[in-house]
Amino acid sequence: MSEAHKTAERQDAGPSTVTGVDRFFRITERGSTFGREIRGGFATFFTMAYILVLNPLILGSAKDKFGEQLDPVQLTTATALVAAVMTIVMGVGGNLPLALAAGLGLNAVVAFQLAPLMSWDDAMGLIVLEGLLICVLVVTGLREAVMHAIPQQLKQAISVGIGLFIALIGFVDAGFVTRIPDAANTTVPVQLGSTGTLAGWPMLVFCVGVLLTLGLLARKVRGAILIGIVTMTVVALVVNAIADVETWGLTTPEWPDRIVDAPDFGLLGQFSLFGAFGQVGVVTVVLLVFTLVLSDFFDTMGTVVGVSAEAGLLDEDGKVPGLGKVLLIDGAAAVAGGAASASSATSYIESAAGVGEGARTGFANLLTGALFGLALFFTPLLTIVPLQAAAPALVAVGFLMMTQVKHIEWDRYEIAVPAFLTIAVMPFTYSITNGIGAGFLAYVLIKTVLGRAKEVHWLLWGTSALFLVYFAIDPIEQLLGV
Repeated sequence: MSEAHKTAERQDAGPSTVTGVDRFFRITERGSTFGREIRGGFATFFTMAYILVLNPLILGSAKDKFGEQLDPVQLTTATALVAAVMTIVMGVGGNLPLALAAGLGLNAVVAFQLAPLMSWDDAMGLIVLEGLLICVLVVTGLREAVMHAIPQQLKQAISVGIGLFIALIGFVDAGFVTRIPDAANTTVPVQLGSTGTLAGWPMLVFCVGVLLTLGLLARKVRGAILIGIVTMTVVALVVNAIADVETWGLTTPEWPDRIVDAPDFGLLGQFSLFGAFGQVGVVTVVLLVFTLVLSDFFDTMGTVVGVSAEAGLLDEDGKVPGLGKVLLIDGAAAVAGGAASASSATSYIESAAGVGEGARTGFANLLTGALFGLALFFTPLLTIVPLQAAAPALVAVGFLMMTQVKHIEWDRYEIAVPAFLTIAVMPFTYSITNGIGAGFLAYVLIKTVLGRAKEVHWLLWGTSALFLVYFAIDPIEQLLGV
């Protein structure tokens, strides 16, 4: 862009206050315009707005140790509030077109790994602790040590495993697969549908939704996941109105009495910082927090670098401008997510949609955050989405996360075996922690067997020792008479 064009653009922008905004966000300096930033803000919101449906779906469908469930309306409010506030904070403080919201995968850990072991307050307290720990890692510079401790391909295997786990959750929530109880009413392998076949209108909605969403992704349609959710919700509303549907599960697609309503902030502040220690013990808490940190920290690093590279913002050394601030804000977002009972909030790779529309600065975040704020008042409209209309998005997200499997060198057994165990154990045991632990232990074992134990980072040795105690906790307790 020529200097004359830049000058004309600034003159067209209006008064000096706008010029001040331009300078603050470095809009012109980065080769962008207010128009591009606004379009980018809209694109990012509509690409990631599905989280307003999926986060309440995942968290709201789980029960804690005491059989309590979180209210979907309050979850929607908390999800929108945290996304709005932290996206704006990232825009102003980090000056990157990087939006934040409750992290998929992380919320699955909370719902299906933490909650069954403790109360919701305790589980959200661990999220706050995880966020505080990330902030400490950033401030002290220990993030470099953590980054180098875990082999890159093992990190990718963790993402793949979480993707399969999320896809399985989608299939289960929709009723596409169910457990088969035997005569003793114990859990045995799953089957197709509830009787070995697919039946009922809700199942048809789910299947069509999966095909639609994956088809849109294949055509690289922006906002494919959100389009899939909205379209199938409309279809579900029509089906429910004209067909005799016995049950939709947790949510029946019925038009609400009102579309706009005051937000319900009942979940804000409902967390217990140290309650989990009394519920599951110190070792288990350490491992759970480590799992959260690992998932959150490395997903964020990949997202930040990827979005910045797409926007052309990396410096000559390939570094992200103001990375320390960005990571600190991301850690603060995890704290905010836990404090609001919305699960850990993190940076979203969907922000690349905004970059594709021309966003290059944090100004785009102001619009994205404002749209999330507006969503606070449309909670009744967001809570009519049935599981069968939202679950296809989980399958689609699982597919997207699965694509990282191509980066794993399957002919190198020293990384392939740990990667395989990480990927397989997560969905098969319904536990992200178990998958990570199996992968770490296998990696350390194989390196040792090959006589290359010195190549394993000391932090990975320590973590693997914790996982060994975690898996052997029962015989250890029996040995100690605990």
